[in-house]
Amino acid sequence: MKNLLQLLLVLLTFSMVACGYEETTTVGDVEQVTEQLSTDLDEPSYTTDEEMQNLFDSEISDEQVMIKGEVIKTLADDNEGSRHQKFIVKIASGQTILVSHNIDLANKIDDLTEGDQVKIYGQYEWNDRGGVIHWTHHDPDGEHVGGWIEHQSTFYD
Repeated sequence: MKNLLQLLLVLLTFSMVACGYEETTTVGDVEQVTEQLSTDLDEPSYTTDEEMQNLFDSEISDEQVMIKGEVIKTLADDNEGSRHQKFIVKIASGQTILVSHNIDLANKIDDLTEGDQVKIYGQYEWNDRGGVIHWTHHDPDGEHVGGWIEHQSTFYD
């Protein structure tokens, strides 16, 4: 990671020089920007409750979202066709969202129980009950953005 940051620092410095910033930029400024880049890379950007509410209110689908919430209900696995683990998550705003996790392409979360906290990255699809998130796994064909679920510090993708 340190080598990556050093490379970013060099690239940033060259970019700033090319854009005419060499006269007003100090090494401290570059280090501050590099530190912020490192922080931004380490911390995920969650979809806000307001953004999720807007997706629901506007009946928008096919949106990549990253949420965190509480499992409020686990459902029976859907074993028709591609198998999916299903559960309902409630986010801080109170909106509930069905999660449909393909367990033919990713590991099942065996110890998932009501009350557990989860983080989810996947594709949101609107429905009148709050929506559903799917594509919470890698795409073996490489044609879709890969998703994941984090549960108790373990990633399922």
